Formats: sequence, C-alpha cells, structure tokens
Amino acid sequence: MSAHRNTIRKGFTLVEILIVVIILGILAAIVIPQFTNASTDARKNSLTSQLQTVRSQLELYKLQHNDKLPAFTGATADLQWEQMTLKTDVNGVTGTGNDFGPYLQQTPTNPLNTNSKVATGLVDATTSTTFAALTGFYVNTANGKVWATNQTDTKLFDETTGDIQ
Repeated sequence: MSAHRNTIRKGFTLVEILIVVIILGILAAIVIPQFTNASTDARKNSLTSQLQTVRSQLELYKLQHNDKLPAFTGATADLQWEQMTLKTDVNGVTGTGNDFGPYLQQTPTNPLNTNSKVATGLVDATTSTTFAALTGFYVNTANGKVWATNQTDTKLFDETTGDIQ
C-alpha cells in the first residue's frame, strides 16, 4: 500500500474572490445612493422646520410691534436678523432693557446653502425670482411671508416639490 497524503488546501480560489468582490460592488451601488438621498432629505426637512419657526416668530414680532416687521437692514446677516435675535422695544429698537424678544436664539442659516443673508422686497417670491449670491432667505416686507433660497442660493427653494436645483 502506498501511502498517499491528503492535502488540505487552505484559502480561496481566484473565482471565489471575484464573486465576493462583484457581490460587494453591487450592494455598494444600491446602498450608497440611498445615503446621499437621506442627507439631502434631512437638509430639506431641517429647512422646512426652520421656515415654520421663522414664520411663526415673525408673526409674534408683528403682534408686539404694532403690525410692523423687522427692517432686515444691515451689511451682515447678523445685523439683518438682530431685531429677531435681540431684545427690542415697541418701535423695533434693539437694547438690553427692552421688553420684547428675542424671537430667535441665533441668526438662522439656510441648510441648503449655509447662507443667512436676507433679501427683501414688496412682492411675493416665485420659483423664477432670482437673488443676489449668498442670499439665504427672502422676506416680503409688505406681508411678512418668508422663503428660502435653493442650493445654488440664486433661486427660490420650492417647498411644495422639494426642488433644490
């Protein structure tokens, strides 16, 4: 009798490794786009929530300031929002000893484009309205309606369709 050795091979063949790599590639192609959509959806949801807060606080400001809106004037975003983020008197003058506000804890930042500056006007914005670069929000100073700009910060964010362009 001849002794024959049983050899036990350890490891994977090239074909087995290729199959595993292909399966992992297919799974990655399916899963990664879903994470990308989730982060975009989270930014849109955050913006929608933020707009609701700003809108309700603007209404409160109007009630306490004889139906007048904040001026949203100033060279920087913080100056534009200061009547909403600091205490004010009935005329909207900011100061520490005043009776009203603050209405917002901090200057709001648009999560789609990280801008805080406000553009103002006397008409309602539409999806075709264009804005200066670095604009985060648009406020109609006649009626107090507030909109956010889209990801490119030059057009209006469409809340109904979720279009961020």
